[in-house]
Amino acid sequence: MASRTIDAVGRSAAWMCGIVLMLIFGGTVIYLGIKGIGSLSWSFLTTSPNPGDQVSLGGGILDPLMGTIILAVLGTLIALPLGIAVPVFLAEYRRPAWLAQSTELAVEVIFGVPSIVFAIFGVALFTNPKLIFLSSGVASSPKAFGRSFLVASVVLSLVALPPIIRSTQEALQQIPRNLREASWALGKTRATTIRRLLLPEARNGLATGLVLGMGRIAGDTAIVLLLLGGTLGFENGSSWWHPGNALGTLRGTGTTLTAYIYNTSPAGELPSLSKSYGAAFVLIVVIMLLNGFVILGSRRFRWKKS
Repeated sequence: MASRTIDAVGRSAAWMCGIVLMLIFGGTVIYLGIKGIGSLSWSFLTTSPNPGDQVSLGGGILDPLMGTIILAVLGTLIALPLGIAVPVFLAEYRRPAWLAQSTELAVEVIFGVPSIVFAIFGVALFTNPKLIFLSSGVASSPKAFGRSFLVASVVLSLVALPPIIRSTQEALQQIPRNLREASWALGKTRATTIRRLLLPEARNGLATGLVLGMGRIAGDTAIVLLLLGGTLGFENGSSWWHPGNALGTLRGTGTTLTAYIYNTSPAGELPSLSKSYGAAFVLIVVIMLLNGFVILGSRRFRWKKS
């Protein structure tokens, strides 16, 4: 009787925590939507910000919106190969032991390092003249040299790595040992077993890690301000979308929604509260959509495997 009561209390507490969390999230989204309703419109999403101190007079968030998507996708793609290889090593090989232990320690350290530290590291690394091909500036132009979407994506991939590695590693470790042994008994190599059996089974964990990694990239500000420029728009203006200008855009400076929110907040240089709230609301929606695409992609892959 006592155990049933304890189970009922624990189940009720778990339900209550879930409901409270959903209320907090829903309240935040609704609050931002109400505060930013004055700015939310189709033109707000499809026009570039006005330059300089004219941002409060008009313009939209097209450049910050596209910059956020570019960084989230590119940074995640850069982190993905290492985010798969490292957990495979930790979960399936772990030899030599000292290397596995050092790798796990490195992952934990990276998880706890503030993004501003990565930003400073990126500034020190990518201002090297040998890496000038990653940005559109020259050594004599410090405001542009070492700042670009490519540079920011490389550094932001470090922010996304820990959740991808940990989620994938936990998913691999939860796969029963007898599945591996059955594959080996059929004459499959360890590499084939990992590629054809274990990674498909761990796809949900990988998808969770990608969702968390994308969220950390899309929500970062320090790296964006130091390594992307933190400007109000793209360096190349409205021509960023032209296919022939894609490389120039990636090697140029730009902005994201987090930088735009900071600049238009009361703490920024161009305060415009309505636009700041509207951009914050759009950022949450963008993160939700990116997460949805990852989850749907994982489920579609599962259906194909079935």
